[in-house]
Amino acid sequence: MQLKLGDIKINLVQKNIKNVHLSVHPPNGTVRISAPLKMDLETIKIFAISKLGWIKKQQGKLQEQERETPRDFISRESHYFLGKRYLLQVTEGNSVPKIILKPNTIEMFIKPTTNRQKREIVLDKWYREQLKELIPPYISKWEKTLGVEVKEFAIKKMRTRWGTCNPIAKRIWLNLELAKKPIECIEYIVVHEMVHLLERSHNEKFIAYMNHYMPHWRSLKRELNRLPITNSEWKY
Repeated sequence: MQLKLGDIKINLVQKNIKNVHLSVHPPNGTVRISAPLKMDLETIKIFAISKLGWIKKQQGKLQEQERETPRDFISRESHYFLGKRYLLQVTEGNSVPKIILKPNTIEMFIKPTTNRQKREIVLDKWYREQLKELIPPYISKWEKTLGVEVKEFAIKKMRTRWGTCNPIAKRIWLNLELAKKPIECIEYIVVHEMVHLLERSHNEKFIAYMNHYMPHWRSLKRELNRLPITNSEWKY
């Protein structure tokens, strides 16, 4: 359901929670309210109106957020892996497409006829492979700490979140863009999603779990949200 207050549109979701939760998401300042099932629409509207100043302030901050320029996947172009900036080196030949990471460069081997879209696919495939190697040790570590079990995890491109969790299926999905972020930020998102196996909502109980198991999570969140974002990325 969507509410409209002047020129601000608010996505409203009502579910089995105790309190109202308001959030503003990048890249375009999309507003979301999660409200208890029993709360009437008029009460929700009054709450939203009382928060209009805060909403506009957050949207203004997002407009100033640094964004990555569009990539053409050509030599000497900057790309990121685990928070470090690398220069892309494109090598054309008849070999099978592949990526080799060097101290300061990401070397991409492709055929001469490979267009921009296919170059992006080659790099994304490599990013996905790296995350599939990096993430399982963190899942194993935090399964023991949290006392939970992740039955499945997967990597995909997401337009709205860094990750998602299905507590019933015990499955987590992680955003492919995380491959570009510092490893400690990746671990923070893994923990964030795994804590949803203990508490589904972003409520006080969830925050208490985060404070207990990862006391410095807020600084990691700030670091992640300070980094340049693509136009498809949102924040937590």
